[in-house]
Amino acid sequence: MPALKITDTLPLPQSTVHIPRLGFGVYRSHGDDCVQSTLTALKTGYRHIDSAQFYGNEKEVGEAFRQSGLRRDEVFITTKIMSPGGSPQATYEKIVESIDKISGGDKDGFVDLFLIHSAKSGSSGRKELWQALERVLEEGRTKSIGVSNYGVGHMEEMKSYAKIFPPHINQIELHPWCQQRQTVRYCQQHGIIIEAYCPLVRGNKANDPTLVSLAQKYGKTTAQVLVRYSLQKNWVPLPKSSNPERIAANADVFDFEVRQEDMDVLDGLDQGAAGAIVEAVDDY
Repeated sequence: MPALKITDTLPLPQSTVHIPRLGFGVYRSHGDDCVQSTLTALKTGYRHIDSAQFYGNEKEVGEAFRQSGLRRDEVFITTKIMSPGGSPQATYEKIVESIDKISGGDKDGFVDLFLIHSAKSGSSGRKELWQALERVLEEGRTKSIGVSNYGVGHMEEMKSYAKIFPPHINQIELHPWCQQRQTVRYCQQHGIIIEAYCPLVRGNKANDPTLVSLAQKYGKTTAQVLVRYSLQKNWVPLPKSSNPERIAANADVFDFEVRQEDMDVLDGLDQGAAGAIVEAVDDY
């Protein structure tokens, strides 16, 4: 495959927006710890930060960006809304509130990507959320919109009400033990970019014999092998760490390539839904 670089991006479907191929996650990162770890990531070379209302750290992500000294067009910032606000207007206002937190109140502030965080709001809730995101997209306060934890049925349902289809992104749990192949195949068929959360399995597989053996073979850490695996699957991995050395190490994956026979070995670890540590989507 062509050599990958930390600066690589992927084009979003039916959009002029490009998303960096490597992201940085901030789940369970709060206060100054979030600011500092995000700053470290940006100094290391990450240009894509993934936050959410549920994480409670949108303000800190915005603060880290402002402290970084980078231009706004140099950093791709994502956030997510978990559930509707009770009415179309209230849902819209919840979305705008997030954008204001990230942009420090700048009336012209925006995010690069806004996602529906969960499919669990029911059909009417999913519709209300998507239509609110479409409104914010039209206003230019987000550059792209997508979904998270959506299965095939949830995405097919969108065709009945979405003005923007397909969604630009679907962010789901992905790693060798949870490959969600039906959802991935659907996204690939429709040009939807696939983001991989929990690409490091939260360290739960750091001692897995197969993974350890491959890490030794390539002279890399198990985390580096997992990030590289995601990149070679054409997913957008979102590794998370608060440790400066690990933040840097998780981005140091562009000087090697996992051979196809070893990609096949990692593919063979799939346990389906049983391999999920957070959520396998419902492909109803």
